[in-house]
Amino acid sequence: MPEKRGSAFYALAAFFALFVLFLYGPTLTILVLSFQGPEGGLTFPLQGLSLHWYRVLWEGVGVVDIWAAFRRSLRLSLVVMVLTTVIALAAGYAYRRRFRGQDLLFHLTIASLIVPSIVVSLGIALQFRLIDDGVKALGEALEIGWVAENFATTMGLFTSGLGAHLTWTLPFGLLIMFAVFNRFPGELEEAGRDLGGSPRQVFLHVVLPIIAPSLIGVALFGFTLSWDEIARSSQALGDLNTLPLELQGLTTTVTTPEIYALGTLTTGVSALVIGLAFASFALWRRYRARRA
Repeated sequence: MPEKRGSAFYALAAFFALFVLFLYGPTLTILVLSFQGPEGGLTFPLQGLSLHWYRVLWEGVGVVDIWAAFRRSLRLSLVVMVLTTVIALAAGYAYRRRFRGQDLLFHLTIASLIVPSIVVSLGIALQFRLIDDGVKALGEALEIGWVAENFATTMGLFTSGLGAHLTWTLPFGLLIMFAVFNRFPGELEEAGRDLGGSPRQVFLHVVLPIIAPSLIGVALFGFTLSWDEIARSSQALGDLNTLPLELQGLTTTVTTPEIYALGTLTTGVSALVIGLAFASFALWRRYRARRA
């Protein structure tokens, strides 16, 4: 006979259901309100059901070029995803052996998770302003006309912005890879070497297939954290804004469900990337199973 569930089980189940509702309720509310009719507002009750606000969003949000911001965020997030995955993998592999200064390097990397994000952003902005001053001074000293006439700043999407986002995504990627390699069975590598495999072959055919799910997790962390980042982007991007920054600015000017449609779109992109990653991994596993 199955064991009867006591009152504690139902109390914990109710608490968990409330937690899930608290966690995903705001997202579901925005999703529902984004499908209101032309007369809809920012609150319930719904005024019709249509795709009107998505059509309005497609046509553009006032003076803000929302699709340019969307493309900027997408490009930056993809670059951050690739760099986070590659650097975290290389660092995890390197930390399997001790080297001088590894503890200091580790703590410096993790420190960016402790420092408030806005402080990190301000620090990066200040650093690049000092670089700008140095470039201008060097241009004047060497009498380089282009610097005096055209140079504005070294801050940008793939300079200061990329660095700011990596200070947020890399520590998570490193922690994941450290945990993975701490549990990695070293005897499998030894077996690969005993069978005549070179270090490159052992890495590609033994190590990489085993840690592939973790690498996908690191890539998803890198993309989603960069895609949604606001605080570290606020001071470090220069004149260009990412989509989250534009969305934050629109909250004070847009008073229609159009902003809910934009929020649903950004959330949908994150969900799409996660879904594609899981689907790709499932196809890859099926392909390897067929080959085996």
